Amino acid sequence: MNIVVCVKQVPDTWSDRTLRASDNTLDRAAADAEINELDTYAIEEGLRLAEAHGGEVTFVSMGPERALESIRKALSMGGDKAVHLVDDALHGSDALGTSAVLAAVIGQIGFDLVILGSESTDARTGVLPAMLAERLGVPQLSYASKVEIDGTTITINRQADYGYDRVEATLPAVVSVVEKINEPRYPSFKGIMASKKKPVQTMSVADTGIDQAQVGLDGAACEVVTFAKRPARQAGTVVADEGAGGTKAADFLVSRKFI
Repeated sequence: MNIVVCVKQVPDTWSDRTLRASDNTLDRAAADAEINELDTYAIEEGLRLAEAHGGEVTFVSMGPERALESIRKALSMGGDKAVHLVDDALHGSDALGTSAVLAAVIGQIGFDLVILGSESTDARTGVLPAMLAERLGVPQLSYASKVEIDGTTITINRQADYGYDRVEATLPAVVSVVEKINEPRYPSFKGIMASKKKPVQTMSVADTGIDQAQVGLDGAACEVVTFAKRPARQAGTVVADEGAGGTKAADFLVSRKFI
């Protein structure tokens, strides 16, 4: 089985994140970077499926040179090889452009199953799995909390407010997973050392065959027109309870339309 796992490097959620004044895009160099947390569950699920059914796991990541750090970390968890899509022309790409380039790369690699996290912690659009499935022309199974494969049949538990739905499709397919699906493993020392020798193929937009006009800021269907820093937090209102504290608190909540 040929399993492809999409991995994104994102700013650390505990870091101060800012936009670049020059083009209103995320300033990735201004914050610490890490693997998108939800992608770690996709990595773990891909490794577990490969261990159970045989085959290989390929990580695909689109990002600047710095993203190689996250690719190597993913490889230290397991897997066989990776593809790093890196090109200045990709800067500012929206979900449409990103999905077009990733679909081209994955199509060249060949796949039985593509696994992603349900969303990224920087953009939180949650649309990339559906876009990839559409571009690749295969079924999409979303919000999976359990994945089972029997031959060419894939079945998932799709997380819902009332529990889960059982959803079935035929491979090849695209699956997005939620954090409840597994517990990601920690890289071992042996895995960290082995990851340094695993092949990482570097690709540019030209290598994918995609028209460069589809990607980057100029090819994006949406843009950030303006932004402002979040205002400093103001001091709260202190209510001294001199016998009427409850009434004052209730009046305050009414004024803020909480009650």
